[in-house]
Amino acid sequence: MASSTRDGDVHEDEIRMWREGDSWVITDVETGVTTQGETRQDALEMLDDAVAGYKGERGHEPTDEELRELGVDPEDNTTGDGELPEFMQ
Repeated sequence: MASSTRDGDVHEDEIRMWREGDSWVITDVETGVTTQGETRQDALEMLDDAVAGYKGERGHEPTDEELRELGVDPEDNTTGDGELPEFMQ
């Protein structure tokens, strides 16, 4: 749990935000995740998304049903054992 250096009290979900040039930089103290945005609102929204990703609260392996809805046959959706394309090497 993070604590404030200003008053010593414990604050859950503490963030720190400051200006750097034309951008706002924001850090989630507990996780150390940092993002930036052109506005404070942009920085906050990106931090929310980044912290959710850090905590594993975003994204998931697609279900067979989701693949079918996208027009992908789940049987064809396998991890390839072949060579990586040149741009990925």
